[in-house]
Amino acid sequence: MRTDIFARLDREPEPPKIEPPRMSRHRVALFGGTLAFYVAIVVAVLVSSWLVALDWKVMLFRPYQQWPDIHAFLDYYVVLGQRGPTATMVACWLGWRSWRQHTLRPLLTLGAALLLLNATVGAVKIGLGRLGPHYATQIGSAELFAGGDIFPSGHTANAVVTWGILAYLATTPRARRYLSALSAIVSLGVGLTTVYLGTHWLSDVLLGWAAGLLILLGLPWVEPLIARTEAWIFAQREGLRGLGRPVPAAPVTVAGPRTETLPLPDGGSPVLEPAGAGGHTAAPTVTGTRPRAHAPAPSHQIHLPRSERAPVTPVGSRRPPNPDRVTHGGAAPASPVTGG
Repeated sequence: MRTDIFARLDREPEPPKIEPPRMSRHRVALFGGTLAFYVAIVVAVLVSSWLVALDWKVMLFRPYQQWPDIHAFLDYYVVLGQRGPTATMVACWLGWRSWRQHTLRPLLTLGAALLLLNATVGAVKIGLGRLGPHYATQIGSAELFAGGDIFPSGHTANAVVTWGILAYLATTPRARRYLSALSAIVSLGVGLTTVYLGTHWLSDVLLGWAAGLLILLGLPWVEPLIARTEAWIFAQREGLRGLGRPVPAAPVTVAGPRTETLPLPDGGSPVLEPAGAGGHTAAPTVTGTRPRAHAPAPSHQIHLPRSERAPVTPVGSRRPPNPDRVTHGGAAPASPVTGG
């Protein structure tokens, strides 16, 4: 019996599972509103509107100089938005979930979300090329198309997606509510921390929140692809397992041996060898006495082909005795030969 800790944990009952979120009307409305907010932020920065002026006011206020006591703590807190550490921690937890629930959906969902995040946020970063506050060259300028890569904030968007995926994959409604609140607090804190440290404009953070939320809201559209990928991976695993299994041999039915009896010149009891494979009778081996199994044949062994066999009456009649039966010619029935 298995007694290791993993075996005991594997037998623990799992909480009831809930269906993956679907693109309901409420969710579609949230997605549309967030997308409109995303576009509005981009347009406001492109035209250097009041939002860009607010960016400069916050940057010139220099929050890290106003409250220096919390600088050391926020240097560590902002790590909760870095992609490498956060993705590793969340992947370990979701890997445990996948092993317990015998499904790859948690890990595949995390991978799909991070892939969409890198593709969408990275494309906008490179396309707009905005410089950060520490590298700004002209007061009041949006600092676009200058070779930068800080718009939108990657820390903020990554915090929204990485911690929000835990709420998205929650197994109970109560856990989903608590994890949603926790991920919102963490992502809000990470975004404001980047503004405090002076690494991002306020508009960068606003766009990062919207970018991460769009990924989470649009994940139900990716669920069919995740399900097909999981089924394909399991099919490949079963195929690899089948290659290592031995092929069972087909059962072979062996017919019982058949023998024929021939007379001996010296009047002994004749015995024939069993029939050959395939149902064909092998050449008879006639001996004076019944040999033991695998014993060497006697020197006076005679091999007769079928065409030269003499028709004889076998030892002992195979037909039951019938007293009323008479032979041709009216003679009384002959008594069976007993061989001695």
